[in-house]
Amino acid sequence: MKVKFLNGLLGFAVAGAMVVPAGNASLLAQAAPRTFSANDLPEMVVLGDVDPTLRKAQAIVNGDVITDTDIDQRLGLVLAANGGRVADEEKQRLRLQIIRNLIDEKLQLQEAAENDIRINEAEVTRSFERIAQNFKRTPAQFEIYLKGNSSSSNSLKAQIRAEMAWSRVLRRKVEPMVNVGDDEVQQVIDKLNAAKGKDEFHVGEIFLSATPETLDAVMQDASRIVGQVRGGASFVAYARQFSEASSAGLGGDLGWVRGEQLNSAVSTTVAALEPGQVTDAIPVTGGVAIMALIEKRQVLAADPLMAQLSLKQLTIPLKADTTEAQARAKVEEIGRLSQNMGGCGGVEALAQKVGGEVAFNDAVRMKDLPAQLQAILGRMSIGEATPAFGSAEEGLRVLVLCGRDDSQVQAKAPNFEEIYAQMNDERVNMRARRYLRDLRRDAIVDYR
Repeated sequence: MKVKFLNGLLGFAVAGAMVVPAGNASLLAQAAPRTFSANDLPEMVVLGDVDPTLRKAQAIVNGDVITDTDIDQRLGLVLAANGGRVADEEKQRLRLQIIRNLIDEKLQLQEAAENDIRINEAEVTRSFERIAQNFKRTPAQFEIYLKGNSSSSNSLKAQIRAEMAWSRVLRRKVEPMVNVGDDEVQQVIDKLNAAKGKDEFHVGEIFLSATPETLDAVMQDASRIVGQVRGGASFVAYARQFSEASSAGLGGDLGWVRGEQLNSAVSTTVAALEPGQVTDAIPVTGGVAIMALIEKRQVLAADPLMAQLSLKQLTIPLKADTTEAQARAKVEEIGRLSQNMGGCGGVEALAQKVGGEVAFNDAVRMKDLPAQLQAILGRMSIGEATPAFGSAEEGLRVLVLCGRDDSQVQAKAPNFEEIYAQMNDERVNMRARRYLRDLRRDAIVDYR
């Protein structure tokens, strides 16, 4: 029987042979109604206090109402994604952005209806269920979770519905107008082959559109987002709510790209990042970009982090009153015993001897392990064990390397279809921004 056991490793950092907790790196004033274009949303808008039992209209978009409840519940989604770690001042800025997002969603749904595009509720439900699974909850449990975070399943489903509708509008109205030639794809493949061994980057993006007149204000907003993310907020959550790029629905994920594929204004900055870092706000054509580096590797080079490992984990609980000296002594004892147990075949016998438990996983990618364990396991031979590590709460652990599959280590040659899809998406993304900009310009929005 296989047992998943690695999740608990991700919150620890090695300190000698022991592992200790590392911590987590981890807006409308009450005024008379005023009608103007969606692009004229005031810079500083303050939401007045409202009776929580009332649903009060805050904006009307071409006749469709956005209520204070819609705004509050969408804010709850953002706060839940950030663990609630958002300052009150930042919450006010988030509310302003949420109003803009909800306006865009109304425009997107209206455009979908204009083109006879309807979203089947069964599709929305299936997507909601997949998100619930990602949170390791049943749909019913996830609804309770959302309600406990001042949101609702209806709020999330509304966002899902708008994303689906807009995607289908783009598929019908924009994609047929985009053309990527086979010769263009081949040029990229040739450049990839010529760049073998050079760095490529798995990146995320947040793009905020700006005109020369609004650039300074947008730069300030982007800098605040950078500060929030560097302070522990979720880049993915901010990308979903703030980014105007088509990647927003994916949390800003752009996948793997080379420096040459990135905007020249950001490529040098991204290349200087370490995985997990984000850039400052960077002015680019048409707006401002914030980039996050998720991973880094070399083009078409072997990647040892793709190796698949078979591991046994021995866990030995520690008593609640164990002192530091006793824990260190236990670490030395377990380390000595594990180094002489005879490889994987001796793990169960050692577990019986020391009162431990054994778990097995034969599909662990090296890259999914904490960096400290990657360094240790990368030097180990089959049958060897790591030093004992852990904490008073989690107990001591030893990992034994029982097998290693390097068949996924060798990089794959450039894939024509994948490169074509990426280039096509980039061009659709550019046209989609123009499309939405035109919808905003033509909309009548009544702010209450």
